[in-house]
Amino acid sequence: MNDGQFSVSVEPQFLPEESDARQALWAFSYTVRIRNDGSRAAQLIARHWVIMDDTGRTEEVRGLGVVGQQPLLRPSEVFEYTSWTRLRTPSGSMRGSYLCVTEDGATFDAPIPEFALLAPGLNLH
Repeated sequence: MNDGQFSVSVEPQFLPEESDARQALWAFSYTVRIRNDGSRAAQLIARHWVIMDDTGRTEEVRGLGVVGQQPLLRPSEVFEYTSWTRLRTPSGSMRGSYLCVTEDGATFDAPIPEFALLAPGLNLH
C-alpha cells in the first residue's frame, strides 16, 4: 500500500555518561524522524523494536505509541522523537516497525530500517 505510507529515518548516538564498561552497560540514544509520504492522514498506533547486541542476544519491545504519544500525521507532516536503549556489549543494532492506521481505517506497517549502535573507539574488523 503506497497511500498513507510513512518513511522513517533514525540517527543513533552513544551516551558515555549513561554507560559503564565495568558493568557491561553501553547506552545509546536514537532520534527517529517519521514523515507521512502518503496522500491521507494516518496515525502511528504501536511500535515493535528488535534490539540485538553483538553476541546475537535479541530483545523485542512492543507497545502502544511512541514516547507516550500516538501522533496523527497529515500528508507531508513530520514527527520526531528521541528515546534510548542499553546494550550489554559496545555494539549492536536495532530495527523494527510501526503499526499505523489511515483516517479511513486501513492499517499498514511502516518499517524502521536497521541501524548500528556503536560505541566510539571500537576496532571492528
